[in-house]
Amino acid sequence: MNLCVAEEVGVRIGDATILDGVSVSIQPGEWVSIVGPNGAGKTTLLSALAGLRRTSGTISIDGKDLRRLTPREKARLLAYVPQQPEIPLGMTVNSYVLLGRTPHLSLLGMEGSGDIEIVEQVLEQLNLSDLGHRVLESLSGGELQRCHLARAISQSTPIVLLDEPTTALDLGHQQQALDLIRRLREERHVTVVMTMHDLTLASQYSDRIILMADGRVAAEGDPAEVLDPERLSQLYAAHVKVLKLDGHLVVVPSLKE
Repeated sequence: MNLCVAEEVGVRIGDATILDGVSVSIQPGEWVSIVGPNGAGKTTLLSALAGLRRTSGTISIDGKDLRRLTPREKARLLAYVPQQPEIPLGMTVNSYVLLGRTPHLSLLGMEGSGDIEIVEQVLEQLNLSDLGHRVLESLSGGELQRCHLARAISQSTPIVLLDEPTTALDLGHQQQALDLIRRLREERHVTVVMTMHDLTLASQYSDRIILMADGRVAAEGDPAEVLDPERLSQLYAAHVKVLKLDGHLVVVPSLKE
């Protein structure tokens, strides 16, 4: 059974069509990257899957109609990390990550020992234990990115949606962030869906790629199938080569001959 299914999903803003009849399905345990040129609809699709957009068509998570779920029910099924999450001023790392447990508490309930234990485990896995009492605004970009991921993982949801999780990170921190996501996915059996600009990184970490163009799915499948140089050159209006180095795909610009 597919964990997440979108059927003929459309999004319009004013007279503009942002998504046009998009149908995708995500299986449990998959790592799926949504790629495409600017304005292709990547972030809109991800936010639609998170239930944050008014859409036509249908979206279901774990067999449940997304539109019929309460915010608490949605938060128990999926965690969403936008490109630029709001940072509560003065809040410590421990308190911020603990917010991920909120969907699992009763209406007037307080966090219990089980919730604290989950957060401590996540902080340790993401190498944040020593930063627990630091306020968020004192952290570096890479540390803050790990905090957002920690809060999402602490929700203990079957699916995590990440919008450009490596934005503004340097090469080393990009690799560290994606390696952490891969390890957490394997250890916690989490399904990962993320948007990415970097086609090389998307190909190296993803099981499957969904290539968007003009609000539609242009191609989807194994990275080697989707990242066709002719297709990419056309969609990105660029000259592109796809190389294979050490068993991995590398997408590079090519000089026009």
